[in-house]
Amino acid sequence: MPAASAATPVDVRPTSTGVWVLLRGLSRESGHWGVFPEHLLRELRALRPDSQVLSLDLPGTGTQRRQPSPTQVSAIVDACRAELLRRGVRGPLSVIGMSLGAAVLADWANRYPSEIEAGVLINPSLRPFSELFRKPRPLNYLGLALLSLSRFSARLREERVLRLTTRLTPPQAVIDRWLELQRQHPLGVRNTARQLLASLRYRASRTRPAAPMLLLCSKADSLVDWRCSQAISRAWGAPLRLHTKAGHDLPLDDPQWVARAVAEWLRDRSIQGVGAGEWH
Repeated sequence: MPAASAATPVDVRPTSTGVWVLLRGLSRESGHWGVFPEHLLRELRALRPDSQVLSLDLPGTGTQRRQPSPTQVSAIVDACRAELLRRGVRGPLSVIGMSLGAAVLADWANRYPSEIEAGVLINPSLRPFSELFRKPRPLNYLGLALLSLSRFSARLREERVLRLTTRLTPPQAVIDRWLELQRQHPLGVRNTARQLLASLRYRASRTRPAAPMLLLCSKADSLVDWRCSQAISRAWGAPLRLHTKAGHDLPLDDPQWVARAVAEWLRDRSIQGVGAGEWH
């Protein structure tokens, strides 16, 4: 059975813990996960046969592109919660957030602890943890967004995104698919800027969330210093897994590695007798 699409309602019982929600990063929609959801679903169902994976578009991207993207992460969280409620999705949920999606996950878990059972943050850049290290380069994103104003530059833009965010993915493997996503759901420069503003404004809590968290990051990430994940790991007491060769878009560069890392974390927790929603 394929992973649930962003348009597929999922009926989740209040006590269910089998649904995983995927949240992408700045100006990227659920289609940019590539084959990762299929790898993740396979690993999850080896542990729990009723597991489901739902890729959710943030406001202003993908199927939600006509919505104005909020300029506060907290408002993005509330928009995601409202969309899930509209589809009949109930929690508690497990969430995987990458980049901006990681900030959404952190805020969600902090403000609505009963709704998040477990979380995985991929290459996060969260203040105050990122302040001691090389900061992300937001102007790169704005420059790429401006390229999307011209149909002629669409391929150039996507190729440039790929160079900035990956290390292991050959262009021919994804560029045509990305151009099709751009044609179906044109990227709005204004919404990209609003998402960027939300990301820059967000400040995470130094206190660990109620839900257990796993951190996955790439040491070869050219946009976010991997030591930010290390700092979060130390502050929260959360496990950290490092990939030595992948770029910022870790699930695209090595989807099998990410899926296995999540499954191994869950398996280890089960072996240790750690209950759902518990840290240790």
